[in-house]
Amino acid sequence: MKAVLSALAMLTAAVVGSAHAETAVLRGLDKVTGHARDFNAPVGRPVQFGTLEIVARRCSKAPPEETPEVTVFVEVFDTPPVRGETEAQKQEIFSGWMFASSPGLSALQHPVYDIWAIDCRA
Repeated sequence: MKAVLSALAMLTAAVVGSAHAETAVLRGLDKVTGHARDFNAPVGRPVQFGTLEIVARRCSKAPPEETPEVTVFVEVFDTPPVRGETEAQKQEIFSGWMFASSPGLSALQHPVYDIWAIDCRA
């Protein structure tokens, strides 16, 4: 019985551990040009989209036997150009969870860009 419980605990840990990915797949829309593109955001490393710097802190995907869901915790910083300034100031404009199934639930509010979660990959 102990062996069965131990094996079950290890299997559960493996399944739960595999639900967290190392790369978030995000989609960005430039509202000015109307162009959208998918890009990879490795967890913990900043990526650039226009004037935005996006850092995915966590990315998880529901197991196949559950309702499909991808959640990504991101921090988004904007570095807008400022007239007369030699160096733009980076400002945090969003920090929170994005849900692939409900992109409007926790959306980035920016006049030029939209960002939403698409997938998680190992």
